[in-house]
Amino acid sequence: MATPNSLLWAVDIFGRVYTLSTAGQYWELCKDRQLEFKRVSAIKHCCWGIACDHQVYAYVFSSDVPIRYQEETYENQRWNPVGGFCEKLMPSDRWQWSNVSGLKHQQLDSFTLPSPHWEWESDWYVDENIGGEPTEKGGWTYAIDFPATYTKDKKWNSCVRRRRWIRYRRYKSRDTWAKITSHDDPNQLPDPFNDISIGGWEITDEPMGRLSVWAVSLQGRVWYREDVCHHNPEGSWWSLIATPGEAVQISCGPYDLLWATLWEGQAIVREGIDRNNPQGISWTIVEPPSSENGILHISVGVNVVWAVTKDRKVWFRRGVNSHNPCGTSWIEMVGEMMMVNVGLNDQVWGIGCEDRAVYFRQGVTPSELSGKTWKAIVSGRESDRSQTGSSTSLLSAGCFFSDDVREQMNLIVQSDADISSDTESPQIHPNLDDMPLSGAAASVNGNSVGSQSAEVSANLAVDPLDSTPEEASPASDNGEKAGLEKPKSSADQDPHPAELQWTNIDLKEAHKKPLLAASTFPETSSLSSLGMFSVGVEEHYGADEHPLWAWVCGGGCLVDSHSLLKWFTLQSGLLSSVQSLSLSISPAQTAAWRKQIFQQLSERTKRELENFRHYEQAIEQSVWVKTGTLQWWRSWKPHKWTDVRVALEQFTGNDGMRDSILFIYYMYHEEKKYIHVFLNEVTILVEVLNDAKHSFALYTPERTKQRWPIRLAATTEQEMHDWLALLSMSCCESRRIQGPPSHQAIWSVTCKGDVFVSEPSPELEAAPHLMPCDQMFWRQIGGHLRLIECNSHGIVWGIGYDHTAWVYTGGYGGGFIQGLASSADNIYMQSDVKCVYIYENQRWNPVTGYSNRGLPTDRYMWSDASGLQECTKVNTKPPSPQWSWVSDWYIDFNISGGTDREGWQYAADFPASYHGHKTMKDFVRRRRWAREHHGFTWEQISPSCRSRLGHSTKSGLLPEMALPSTGVQCLQKNLQAIVGTISLHLQNKN
Repeated sequence: MATPNSLLWAVDIFGRVYTLSTAGQYWELCKDRQLEFKRVSAIKHCCWGIACDHQVYAYVFSSDVPIRYQEETYENQRWNPVGGFCEKLMPSDRWQWSNVSGLKHQQLDSFTLPSPHWEWESDWYVDENIGGEPTEKGGWTYAIDFPATYTKDKKWNSCVRRRRWIRYRRYKSRDTWAKITSHDDPNQLPDPFNDISIGGWEITDEPMGRLSVWAVSLQGRVWYREDVCHHNPEGSWWSLIATPGEAVQISCGPYDLLWATLWEGQAIVREGIDRNNPQGISWTIVEPPSSENGILHISVGVNVVWAVTKDRKVWFRRGVNSHNPCGTSWIEMVGEMMMVNVGLNDQVWGIGCEDRAVYFRQGVTPSELSGKTWKAIVSGRESDRSQTGSSTSLLSAGCFFSDDVREQMNLIVQSDADISSDTESPQIHPNLDDMPLSGAAASVNGNSVGSQSAEVSANLAVDPLDSTPEEASPASDNGEKAGLEKPKSSADQDPHPAELQWTNIDLKEAHKKPLLAASTFPETSSLSSLGMFSVGVEEHYGADEHPLWAWVCGGGCLVDSHSLLKWFTLQSGLLSSVQSLSLSISPAQTAAWRKQIFQQLSERTKRELENFRHYEQAIEQSVWVKTGTLQWWRSWKPHKWTDVRVALEQFTGNDGMRDSILFIYYMYHEEKKYIHVFLNEVTILVEVLNDAKHSFALYTPERTKQRWPIRLAATTEQEMHDWLALLSMSCCESRRIQGPPSHQAIWSVTCKGDVFVSEPSPELEAAPHLMPCDQMFWRQIGGHLRLIECNSHGIVWGIGYDHTAWVYTGGYGGGFIQGLASSADNIYMQSDVKCVYIYENQRWNPVTGYSNRGLPTDRYMWSDASGLQECTKVNTKPPSPQWSWVSDWYIDFNISGGTDREGWQYAADFPASYHGHKTMKDFVRRRRWAREHHGFTWEQISPSCRSRLGHSTKSGLLPEMALPSTGVQCLQKNLQAIVGTISLHLQNKN
């Protein structure tokens, strides 16, 4: 059964376990058909279940790597003068056979198999290797005494020795149901179990292969299976976990979510689950959605919780995550279910209340965890490939017709062949299983199949097994109760098919919180069917009937938006059976029914909407969240980097504007806490140069006053740039800033060459409300400059560190913020080169001559030009993360005063006047090392167009600012405006 495709597990009403592959189309019966199960809980590599005898079984898939466990024990000996090394030890020594520490007595015959599902691979043998190196013959290692450091070589003072014995056992019960026994009493469990759930394999930083297994007994007690891991798939023993009440059912997610239901109808949530304490710390009680109907069933995933109450309503829990496992509020969903189950990727499956079919929740995405609609799985069983049945075919279609309308359904199928099964249309066609579950009331054979809906939907329900109009009369009566009149029989039918009389299809509205359910988690507004054929639990179904399911589990089923599932398409045999029963409905009748239904729906829509047009239009509010893992520099002692989880929550208000909040969740004294930052208060985002971290800082007015910004670090430079770009864009959206800088923008350059721009607000210079400069928002623009000048006409000039002139082209982005599609043409690569200088200092002494050992009062032997700051080749970094080295360190001979052949300059002492030749009075010397680095929008000015604007400097370089012909004309028109240029230089202190 090992397959690269993931599996959906299900149990039918007879206790048989089936699996459905994501690449398959049929349910396959699991092995061990003699066992009957009540519940199963599965992940990718194993499945746990409770059989009808209340015993627990585990099903482990086979793989290429066997499950092996190494048992070991140590043989210890001591030397005595008479017989040498022997088994006689001193009374204070360890046992002759013990574990590695010597504290536990372990003889070879004391090891037994933990359960019948294990077998020994071989007999005991001596391990003749120590630390990967072979030992002397016999595998002995020697030491002075117990305990000590053992070596493979025997020495004159080696008084004790030991060797390790090894034996392997293999887990043999794979691809079969293995009974989980108890060590206390192998014949019975601590309590008869009623529910089981497995999960917790994705808990942060926990050992690979560890699994959390939770169970609930018939007496309402919760149990936890200890030590379930890869080399021990059946665990060791059951631990009782105290609960605030009697539990009924439990659900465990892949991470640290664990919910359970109580007999009273509340839910309890386990707090404090982590890698060090997988059992958690305490319980928190969550009240049910309504006091009248408590919670009957619960299921959790990564960030979702679904529940079914005692009235079979389905509920979604909003705001659930690992930092807030209790969530915030309940939202009622459409449909009535026996149970629901959350699988991987937070996908959801459920079992219908009346039809006992398996439904899949479509439209579940990370941005819309509640999904959009339920869709029935129409896959048959493996044994039904060569068999077809009318019941299954009609069920797959989602609606039923009696004898007088079955005969010509083939014509409807042919007429609807061009209509997509996923298309939402007011027209009625046989393939209705693609539409969402309806809440409209219907009945089949006197059994209620309806539920309450939050959207416009309808059910068509008539008896599929009627052979005569007289036998169909009870269904007709029930149909009238549901607001639907059955068509007349062929004997009493009107000769004009277009004049068939149908009563109004009265659709119920949601009775509780309709606006919230419709605006936040809308269901598709269309005709739909929940009323399938209802078969009692006691009735056995044959090969031509659809399976009736009692339990479904998708914990090991991986479904995403790219998965191509074959679960919802009718098999060819079933389609032919539908066509064979569709011989009595003419195209004219079909067209008349469609027209009449469309008119009734139009009248109902008009009636429902006209009376409420004076109400204020609801405005949809959307929330977008991005989460990730970073490191945070803690702002209190001891200052250190701490692993945190961050979440950027961006929400759109009623005015259409976007605001964002950055949450940082951390652990403090085993308690989860968080800090938050409103991005409309952030004044600047800057990268911070760090040797070992890719870090950046967020400044707010308050944190600027405290001189303590929020510092975060990512694992890679690309991740840091992604977060910087996202946070910068969110800050701009929160402050209503879009596109390139305006003509009134204030430009600035930091001491490290990074370019920032700020948009002035009306409050900046307003006399009554002066804005402090620390509240100005600065956003980064790509490029590296030493000087920058701008004017009110939007002309911005800059000079690089290599004295090259640059002009701003008006593009938006650059650097870590990529240009938008509308302005990508104006972003160019900038190349700027700058040299960094350090000095190597030496002092002369009579023994060794010049050396790097100076006097205590001397400067550093590697320093800057002043000698006050130590600068070595290793710790000297580029001034900003935007720069990178382009050369190695080299000796700079071009220095004032000249140098000798090796680049040294000599002087009488530090500091003094240096010269390039050695004299008798020169006791110190230095030489300068240089290294070039460059940074990478801005557009370089053509060197051929340089004009008289440049002037000479002492070093002979020209910091020229020359313009092309168009630039000269533009500059001449705006010479007087340039006088009002603003140039700001930020001093950035790390």
